[in-house]
Amino acid sequence: MSDPVFFLPSRRYSAGEIASLTGAQLADSALSDTIVSTIASAASGGEGALVFVEGKRNAALLDSLDAAAVLVTPDIAGRAPSGIAVLITPAPQRAFAMVGRLLYPEAAKPGAITGETGVSLAAHVDPTAHIEDGVVVEAGAVIGAGVAIGAGTIIAPNVVIGRNCQIGRDGYIGPNASIQYALIGNNVIVHAGAKIGQDGFGFVAARGGPERLPQIGRVVIQDNVEVGANSAIDRGAMADTVIGENTKIDNLVQIAHNVRIGRNCVIAGLTGISGSVTVGDNVMMGGGVGLADHVMIGDGAQLAARSGFMHDVPAGEVWAGYPAKPMKEAMREFAMIRRLAQVRPKKGESNG
Repeated sequence: MSDPVFFLPSRRYSAGEIASLTGAQLADSALSDTIVSTIASAASGGEGALVFVEGKRNAALLDSLDAAAVLVTPDIAGRAPSGIAVLITPAPQRAFAMVGRLLYPEAAKPGAITGETGVSLAAHVDPTAHIEDGVVVEAGAVIGAGVAIGAGTIIAPNVVIGRNCQIGRDGYIGPNASIQYALIGNNVIVHAGAKIGQDGFGFVAARGGPERLPQIGRVVIQDNVEVGANSAIDRGAMADTVIGENTKIDNLVQIAHNVRIGRNCVIAGLTGISGSVTVGDNVMMGGGVGLADHVMIGDGAQLAARSGFMHDVPAGEVWAGYPAKPMKEAMREFAMIRRLAQVRPKKGESNG
């Protein structure tokens, strides 16, 4: 349930309105005027709450449900208690997320921290920067020479944007983030502390120790990308580091120089992607995945959490393990190791 100190609903919605917005079927039209004023988990619910329950494995949550309305899959809709507005849809969680974004727009996209509008007098903006109308630049931010920022974008306190960077419209750059040598599209969210465009880890072995190889590429981030807090995206060495549109990057992710990531990817926290890796479209990576340099990940591949990748992954495959391999093969190996660990030595034999 939302904390009324931090998140207030934008308005209330009736069950009938939610059905129209999401395309869900309202099981009992007599409950169309039921009012929803918040969202909650099915386990907690509460007065005025909209919850969701998806699939038979979660059906038991309906038995003691306390809520105003529930989004539910057709196979278990009949188990909902009476008096609750039942909204039937094949994708309850997706519909729930849609309503949540409408109820709590500030939770879906960050707003100005200080409440300022326009450019703060306590920010430093180079006179050659081009700031469109409707941009918010909060106190302590530093905007370098030749920067361009599109309308509707919010630059939070203490952000640093290096010279000649371009940031599109309706974006958000969070507190203490830094952006250098980067071109960023529209509707991009960069959360607090993220670092974009610093030089990659490029060194040449020499008799006196490692010598730096200049990194002269850029970072290109396409529309609708989200970059999590304290993540780092290095600029390219000679070519660009590219993040494809609608890709979502979690907190504490490292993306090295020359990496190219496709569209609609999901990259969970603590993932490390080495230099010159190529990732296709619609790839999903679990938390803590590690990819060696120059690896290629095909479209639609799924990489299990904590796996380490030293070889290319074909499109559409699911891989796991360290070193990673196709999921079925990895599971067979895990099972074999478990069985070996359980074998007891015969009488008179030693464990080694």
